[in-house]
Amino acid sequence: MKVTLQDPKRGNPVLLIALIVASLVLVTVYFREGDNGIVHKTRSGMLGIVAPLERIGNAIASPIEAVGGWFSGLAVSSQDMDTLRTQNDELRQRLAELEEARQENDRLRELVEFAEERKLVKVGARVIGRPTSSWDGVITIDRGSVDRIEAGMPVLAAQGLLGQVFEVSGHAAKVRLITDQRSGVAAMVQSTRVVGVVRGSIEGELTLDFVSAETTPVVGDVIITSGLGGVYPKGLVIGDVTSVDMRRGELFLRIGLVSRVPVSQLEEVLILVGPVVETDTEGGGVE
Repeated sequence: MKVTLQDPKRGNPVLLIALIVASLVLVTVYFREGDNGIVHKTRSGMLGIVAPLERIGNAIASPIEAVGGWFSGLAVSSQDMDTLRTQNDELRQRLAELEEARQENDRLRELVEFAEERKLVKVGARVIGRPTSSWDGVITIDRGSVDRIEAGMPVLAAQGLLGQVFEVSGHAAKVRLITDQRSGVAAMVQSTRVVGVVRGSIEGELTLDFVSAETTPVVGDVIITSGLGGVYPKGLVIGDVTSVDMRRGELFLRIGLVSRVPVSQLEEVLILVGPVVETDTEGGGVE
């Protein structure tokens, strides 16, 4: 089957020529006549009619264009939403890392200042294991025999005495806290220099034993290590007196105290690996 395409109808050339001639005449008259000419007046009249219609059209179109722009912006935001979420997550992660680094620096600075003030020969360690129950007075640290850690070495926190190493492996060690029931520390009352022994308990509470009733400490007194026995250096803070019980007929007082070390929050500790360097009155130093 053959389909015949018809040629489009040609326009009237006479009409086209007439329109061109009329346009040339109007342009010539427009440029030759003055501002008060008929063509100028006709043009001004048409502008007066069209201008109000144009303003109405703009007033109608502006809100539509604004809504269209808003939807267009919303579409762009939807396309970029995943990217923005990813960037936000990355920024929050970075902020958390910076805050963690700041807090760690603060803790380490406290430990270093504590050790420097007392001229302690020390090794830093991180806590990698905490007590599993209220009666378990043992923590685990990430230093061991390869770091020259040995059983018997004292362990400190920035707030004071923490405990003593009692078991060592290649890269870790266990520390018995002073609150453990098997722990005992030679101690003294800082204000009166009265000596005694700080003991832990199964409940994790501390007591100062063997203090005579004739030398009664008071609540708030600071208890420090006495240095007797050579296990712990002298002058390390153990805790503060919280109660004093003087019972009739008993030779010794019952004194309760609390450690200043927040064991549940500890992340870094110091291990004393050598003798304490003490400064004499002449400004020299002896070990």
